[in-house]
Amino acid sequence: MRAKIIGTGAFLPPGVLNNEALEKMVVTSDEWIVSRTGIRERRRTTDNEASSDLAYNAAKHALKNAGLKPDRIDLVLIATATPDMLLPSTGCLVQGRLGIRNVPAFDLNAVCSGFIYGLATADAFIRSGAYKSILLIGVDTITKFTDYSDRTTCIIFGDGAGAVVLQATREKKGVIGSRLYADGTKWDYIHVPGGGSRIPSYAAAPSDYYMIMKGHDTFRVAVRGLEQAILDLLKQTRVSLRDIDFIIPHQANTRIIGALAEKLKYPMEKIFVNIENYGNTSAASIPIALHEAVAGKRIRNNDLVLFASFGSGLTWGASLVKW
Repeated sequence: MRAKIIGTGAFLPPGVLNNEALEKMVVTSDEWIVSRTGIRERRRTTDNEASSDLAYNAAKHALKNAGLKPDRIDLVLIATATPDMLLPSTGCLVQGRLGIRNVPAFDLNAVCSGFIYGLATADAFIRSGAYKSILLIGVDTITKFTDYSDRTTCIIFGDGAGAVVLQATREKKGVIGSRLYADGTKWDYIHVPGGGSRIPSYAAAPSDYYMIMKGHDTFRVAVRGLEQAILDLLKQTRVSLRDIDFIIPHQANTRIIGALAEKLKYPMEKIFVNIENYGNTSAASIPIALHEAVAGKRIRNNDLVLFASFGSGLTWGASLVKW
């Protein structure tokens, strides 16, 4: 038994923050941003938009493309680091809005690696026989935790949601395997100090709610981690890199993606990149890119598609899917 992706969907908030607008907010330029990240614009939620709003719309899109009604779903799983509130889970909020009753719903937080972690979790549930149809959503509204006077972070992040519907199948398709990793000793490379039990709201300064990132350190370990995850996964699944038809990496930075392609000696034209339009949308970046690749017919029947991601935690991993 495998978990097969039978539908994809995405939702981006309508608000656009381009590089020209950022030039008026922080000392930077369009040329500087593009040369270092590849980003030209990103989507930004308003004060009235939350992660559950984006997730709900992406879920509806994926369910429609899968040809399933919400009542066919028996597990709702949301990968997010930016829930609507500390409790309840965003999964429960989305489940309620979709009208799904009496099935489990929960959040999973692996930040930018959230979709890879979620895909491995959903696949394990389906392989065990516990569930047959799972709605997996990657969503983040990182801009709400971004300091727009800090050019190391504010130029990078955007908001969005992507969703997939997975269904049990005995076909030789679907999720072939996943490799997941974490290194908690480097937790401070990317983090938001305030809002948890370490620095609760009553003890936090306003700046404690902003993301802090060690950009140079993160870049170095990200490339190495992504390469490790991909090579370990290929060894595990006994698949050669030359047999991979398409790679969809986490959209963190075009320089990271380019460095990874160079290390793997894999052609850039077979790597999907859309960071130019959306920035880094954290757990949403891979499912958004997947949906665009499917809609644009970049992925064909029986293609071997590899996902790879790296994020705060530190967390990283890779998944291999036969389409």
